[in-house]
Amino acid sequence: MALLLCLVGMTAALAHGCLHCQSNFSEKFSFYRHHVNLKSWWVGDIPVSGALLTDWSDNTMKELHLTIPAEITWEKLDQVARAVYQRMDQLYQGKMYFPGYFPNELRNIFREQVQLLQNAIIESRIDCQRHCGIFQYETISCSNCTDSHVICFGYNCESSEQWKSAVQGLLNYINNWHKDAQSHPSLVSDPEKGGLGRRGASKSTAACCGPHTLLKSQAHGLVSPAFRCLESRRLDNLTLENAVECFKQH
Repeated sequence: MALLLCLVGMTAALAHGCLHCQSNFSEKFSFYRHHVNLKSWWVGDIPVSGALLTDWSDNTMKELHLTIPAEITWEKLDQVARAVYQRMDQLYQGKMYFPGYFPNELRNIFREQVQLLQNAIIESRIDCQRHCGIFQYETISCSNCTDSHVICFGYNCESSEQWKSAVQGLLNYINNWHKDAQSHPSLVSDPEKGGLGRRGASKSTAACCGPHTLLKSQAHGLVSPAFRCLESRRLDNLTLENAVECFKQH
């Protein structure tokens, strides 16, 4: 059964929330903010609700609490956005609500959105187990909406030849990273922060290395502590709930 080697993430500065990268976000939330004064009988709900909507993006990043970079595929981002907009549109279809109801519903939608984003980001990394060897998928960085990509190593190899190719590919990747680190030490991010990559690059990279005996000595220095919580788990038995708990900050 496939196993997933642990990921090494480049920690980005958390400035905004994933949803603001989606193409309809500005239009949708502009509408929500401008019509908030029509949704409650109590005037005190209006500034509270307005603040929730204004700070939606920044609060999203604060509440994700992930130990891995907040990088999501465009497909999953669109799925989360559609779910959030549907809930918000339904809320705005109603007339005026009783005091306290409208901001409470906004908070509920916000919490649901955070959970959806957490699941989407982690699911993509768990999906790596379906591949054999080095695998890369394209993402969007939630911190600044730039294109990014994740590189991981999957254990779903079905033959000795695939295994040989996969292991050699990982060793080559690690050796190339070491050479780059030695040649350009100032460009390599802090490994204690789970770093791998070039600071300031528009393409951020999360690489996968892990617990396999043959690779442990070579890869140990590249393994972020954030991912060692999975070393003792078989990923064929790993649930999304366990993965979320593993990758969340405490």
